Amino acid sequence: MKRKALLALGAISMLALASCGSDSSSEEVTTDTVVTEDTMATTDTEAPSAAVSLADVCPETVIFQTDWNPESEHGFLYQLVGDGYTVDTKKVSVSGPLVAGGVDTGVKVEVRSGGPAIGYQQVTALLYSDPTIMLGFVSTDEAVSHSVDFPTKAVVAPYNINPQIIMWDPASHPDVKTIADLKTDKVKVRYFDGAAYMDYFTQTEILDKGQVDGSYDGQPASFIASGGKDAQQGFGTAEPYFYEKVLAEWKKPVAYQYIHDAGWTAYAQSLGGTPDSISKNADCLKKLVPVIQQAQIDYVNSPDETNAVILDAVAQINNGWAYDAGQAAASVEKQVSDKLVANSPDGTLGSFDLDRITKFIATATPVYTASGTKVKEGLTAEDLVTNEFIDATIALK
Repeated sequence: MKRKALLALGAISMLALASCGSDSSSEEVTTDTVVTEDTMATTDTEAPSAAVSLADVCPETVIFQTDWNPESEHGFLYQLVGDGYTVDTKKVSVSGPLVAGGVDTGVKVEVRSGGPAIGYQQVTALLYSDPTIMLGFVSTDEAVSHSVDFPTKAVVAPYNINPQIIMWDPASHPDVKTIADLKTDKVKVRYFDGAAYMDYFTQTEILDKGQVDGSYDGQPASFIASGGKDAQQGFGTAEPYFYEKVLAEWKKPVAYQYIHDAGWTAYAQSLGGTPDSISKNADCLKKLVPVIQQAQIDYVNSPDETNAVILDAVAQINNGWAYDAGQAAASVEKQVSDKLVANSPDGTLGSFDLDRITKFIATATPVYTASGTKVKEGLTAEDLVTNEFIDATIALK
């Protein structure tokens, strides 16, 4: 599939990057396009030794809800989409046969976009308002904060490490190696207002309250205007490549640290559902979750064909989201090289480390309590996640 051209730079500068959000409105487009085997790159990988049938235990269409526009961070879901897929530009979704190793499982899959497509709602809220969604992206911190009003349970963690970062200009701040070093240099740090990890950084004095600025809107303008004096949030799988290789007003490397490495160890983009949905679909999940685990491995090992599907969806949806083949490929490289996609301590791809979540609950609860958010009394890791559907033999080699 041909490389998709970027939008004009002026338009790019008004867009959010990766899944860190945007204030842009999605343009309503109503044309549905069906892609056939003659017009698409197949998502087939090496076929499994035995075909997986989901028709007897899963809904006719398995619906996933993401938190942003189509991008490589969601590649493990698009890896499930087989030949003959349809891009629905009104619903902002991609549908097709649900495949495992390229083999049709007997049901369909629908991957719905988030962010502008859902009015920037949290996925957790959609899981409750639309029960047809089986699984959606639920981060551990979001699950903790909604443990009373909208409880969820996650069933698989395609990412072991959250891709979110704080980034800075290494030329302007040569002595800064970590987020904590930004405090020493009194660097202004821009972020999306309401981010709990920033409350954690200031409550624990990793950063000072006076140096953080909740005005970040996903646009690079303020970072550029500061000449690199300010720092800002981003995604390690997106901004470093975009700023160095694409953004004409910058075209220089940026340095960064993952917020995970600074102590906010929530899982991100895990797939979860309401407790009722998980119970109702338990038989389906026993077969589906291992398929998702393997899809993540197949994707990071051979992403090109699935990236072509992602890029095709971006082009057809055409809502102002700028994404090209270079960005898609670079994202996957970062996912692997920075060990964002990696086996859990038990050696399995996709399982949750319950001890890590227990410690995170202890870290996050006072943060949310201080901001007036009620956390379920006695909240445990088992309330938030389960490994019961995980196939422990599936691992990234």
